[in-house]
Amino acid sequence: MPNDFPLRKIIHVDMDAFYASVEQLDNPDLRGKPIAVGGSSKRGVVAAASYEARKFGVRSAMSSVVAQRNCPELIFVKARFDRYKEISKIIRGIFHEYTDLVEPLSLDEAYLDVTVNKKGNPSASLMAKEIRQKIFDTTGLNASAGISINKFIAKVASDINKPNGQKTVNPEEVLQFLEELEIRKFYGVGKVTAEKMYKLGIFTGKDLKQKSVEFLEDNFGKSGSYYYNVVRGIHTSEVKPHRIPKSVGAERTFNENLSSEVFMLERLEHIAEELEKRLKKANIAGKTVTLKIKYSDFTLNTRSKTLTYFISAKSLILETAKELLYQEKLQNSVRLLGISLANLNTEKEAKNVKKETVSVQLKFEF
Repeated sequence: MPNDFPLRKIIHVDMDAFYASVEQLDNPDLRGKPIAVGGSSKRGVVAAASYEARKFGVRSAMSSVVAQRNCPELIFVKARFDRYKEISKIIRGIFHEYTDLVEPLSLDEAYLDVTVNKKGNPSASLMAKEIRQKIFDTTGLNASAGISINKFIAKVASDINKPNGQKTVNPEEVLQFLEELEIRKFYGVGKVTAEKMYKLGIFTGKDLKQKSVEFLEDNFGKSGSYYYNVVRGIHTSEVKPHRIPKSVGAERTFNENLSSEVFMLERLEHIAEELEKRLKKANIAGKTVTLKIKYSDFTLNTRSKTLTYFISAKSLILETAKELLYQEKLQNSVRLLGISLANLNTEKEAKNVKKETVSVQLKFEF
């Protein structure tokens, strides 16, 4: 990396098993026990698992049946999102004591840009430790953190010493850290992509770094240039306090699998109605309608259509969703349907947001 490359002091804070930890916090009888937040029915899905449950291979997005099979003593707890939001708001208040450049990714994680901060503290590592302690003192919950020069590395680093730990990757350590990193630990490399990389002889960051941008684009499309850059420590995305949504969606998982398009139309109407409510509440419209279909074997299929005009009305959303539904035959019975709207009228606003870059010397205190 050149010495004049834009660097920042970024902290990625990630709460440890957040939903499950909140349940254990509020109910002492659950502490130290394997619990899963989600439904225990045969159609249920695990939303979060405690660390005690994770030892048995229980993971989020796993079907409840498989989770119960992996851990017969697993305790299922119904999700309480109002409670999670309440605690998340407290945690974000702590973040804002240090900086206004806070970008929440979900209820349980966020990026903080502390290059210039309210505490006047030159050490991002010390601030991360202080923030984690303050979260614990205020809520009784543990958090982990990653600290580095950009969002990508900070997010990867936050997983290194979980739970209840932190990892700092200093500017001079970035390249070695990325070269030694297992490819499956690169943020943005999922299971399918990792398997493809393995077949191409890419197992670590060092292997990835040896591939040309042309090779990566040929094999991974637009993501190829992303992989080429991040393994070199290049990731210029800024912490955006006011994230402008790229899409808005709604979906439903059904109690029984649906085997015919006819049975799906009524469900799609309800989903389109819910999506219309969300769009109107946010005063958003979009051009690209995407139909999401998850089959009974958990295979996922998406179909999209881009219109020449913005829509937000239920009738137009449903009309396009129906067209997409009949676009091709179903591969199996269906357990979930979803509709989302992208190519939003907020994108023009996003392009007009003033961009600021903080340029600093390569070596500075972390």
